[in-house]
Amino acid sequence: MSDPMTLNQRIVLASRPVGAPTPENFRMERVALPDLADGQVLLKTVFLSLDPYMRGRMSDAPSYAAPVEIGEVMTGGAVSRVERSLNPKFQEGDLVVGATGWQSHSINDGRSIIPIPALPSPSMALGVLGMPGMTAYMGLMDIGQPKAGETLVVAAASGAVGSVVGQVAKIKGLRVVGVAGGAEKCRYVVDELGFDACIDHKSPDFADELAQACPKGIDIYYENVGGKVFEAVVPLLNPKARIPLCGLIASYNAHEAPSGPDRLPLLQRTLLTKRVRIQGFIVFDDYGDRQPEFLSAMAPWVRDGKVKFREDVVDGLEQAPDAFIGLLEGRNFGKLVVRVSRD
Repeated sequence: MSDPMTLNQRIVLASRPVGAPTPENFRMERVALPDLADGQVLLKTVFLSLDPYMRGRMSDAPSYAAPVEIGEVMTGGAVSRVERSLNPKFQEGDLVVGATGWQSHSINDGRSIIPIPALPSPSMALGVLGMPGMTAYMGLMDIGQPKAGETLVVAAASGAVGSVVGQVAKIKGLRVVGVAGGAEKCRYVVDELGFDACIDHKSPDFADELAQACPKGIDIYYENVGGKVFEAVVPLLNPKARIPLCGLIASYNAHEAPSGPDRLPLLQRTLLTKRVRIQGFIVFDDYGDRQPEFLSAMAPWVRDGKVKFREDVVDGLEQAPDAFIGLLEGRNFGKLVVRVSRD
């Protein structure tokens, strides 16, 4: 049984943000853990994943998943170690992954956690071999339908999803153009990840530079940003281009309609006249049963160095709110994880 005096440190939603989240939207709490019941395990969080989708869960607007309620623990995937077990499927010391949230400990009945194998770092189960990697792979392969010789553009190219999209596309023989914020990220995308080009979206000539990097147009645009990047992409789309729609981080903090001309008619005309396919997807809702397919492809690529990954590791659960706010501003460089405990 767990020690009732063991304290769980957790971060809850204190208030709903209007626009960009602020530290005041979060609250740190310490609560005593109850005893374990039969079939339960006590988990100690090792790594917490921070991801853009969490911004949507802070809002009570209708979405694909229920919002976090005020006073509830912030949602999030994490790698945890089993500290105590009253469940025969799990032994003390096992590493598992599950949506256990922003907290140092959790109690689970074993039905929503998955054992993970030995990895160079357990945090890989939250990145290249976890939800972001699977999002990249399934969106590209199933919706993007890549063909050798085509041109792919992916925004947030140095991030957890975009970096994998581009590397898999290179493996499949495509010309790959990344979009990232700043010269350092663009250098990394080209020099380390092997993209053919990377355009800095902060450049005043961004749209022109993107067009120059895509002389044959764009066949696949993997969308996880929206905003001005999408606007620059639309005129470059080729007939029968495909757009896997994964996320729209540029507008997650918006609380009013954007200013300027209405670009929807132009977009609609482009989609029609060029027969463009655009499809949104939620990875575990749409592809959850295909995780073995993803892992059988991705794990050897990672092992052989064909797919590289970079992590941005923040130490301490108390740092999670500021790190998350920074994620929405593009401050992170690579897959953002919080090391909750040095296990």
